[in-house]
Amino acid sequence: MSLQTPLRGLRCFCVAAECLSFKETAKQLYLTPSAVSHQIKQLEDNLNLSLFERKTRAIELTETGKQFYLEIKPLLEQLSQTINQFSQVERVLEVSISMPEFFASELFVPRLRGWSEQYPNINIKLETVKSRREGPKYTDVSVILSGKKPTEGTVYDLFPISYLPACNPALFQKLHGKGYRILEKTPLILHQARPTAWHQWAERVGFHQFQPKQIMQLDSMFSVARAAQQGLGVALIPMPISHAWFSSGSLVKLFEQELVSRDRYYLVQHDADSERPEIKLLIDWVLQSFNSSDFLLSPVT
Repeated sequence: MSLQTPLRGLRCFCVAAECLSFKETAKQLYLTPSAVSHQIKQLEDNLNLSLFERKTRAIELTETGKQFYLEIKPLLEQLSQTINQFSQVERVLEVSISMPEFFASELFVPRLRGWSEQYPNINIKLETVKSRREGPKYTDVSVILSGKKPTEGTVYDLFPISYLPACNPALFQKLHGKGYRILEKTPLILHQARPTAWHQWAERVGFHQFQPKQIMQLDSMFSVARAAQQGLGVALIPMPISHAWFSSGSLVKLFEQELVSRDRYYLVQHDADSERPEIKLLIDWVLQSFNSSDFLLSPVT
């Protein structure tokens, strides 16, 4: 007979046993008082027991009702915990993140296999931003490149970047060892967000009255790196984010001196009050992946 007892009736009974009011039980379970009375009457009929003494303005548990409550309450709690545990295991979660497209292609996407292996039930929704002038996308968290620390949301510092003069191996063989003046005879490449970067680099190394022959401004850092790889000229390449281009031999540093900038990558959680565990897991994973000494000290050749 007990197997035929509806679980909703048992839950209704436990709530009523705690508050001793069908009206309050109805309020807590979003039911009508008559629905509560009906479920408990059905439970009593199924058990062939009297669980409550019904009085004019109140209800009280019978002795049998008290014993039944003490037995059934922990069983329902355990059942609820078991259901929640398995639903968490099977439920697929999603967390969204936005970032500059160069960060996505060079760092984030190549490491996503590690995320998938560690958190197979949490999907990643990735939005890329082409330039700083492009408006922010609404996501749970964002990776932002900025010359100053963002003021909104919960902000985590990732790492700074600097810019290194680089070209492909063939052009390197033509230019290497000829000094800074060779840059005035060679096309130079940079991101249009930093139009004076080459002049800043020249000042940094003491190359005064710098007069470049040609400067090409491109609208994405991937285009800057690709243009240098194709031999179009010498580019200012951001480090350490571009390690893969150098380790593969696609690019070679032409000069040792770097242009140190105020630019840094930050990780920003937009909804600081969010308690979704998948967001916290993604934040911890990004911080562990991109804020370590091993990552920052990767060699450049």
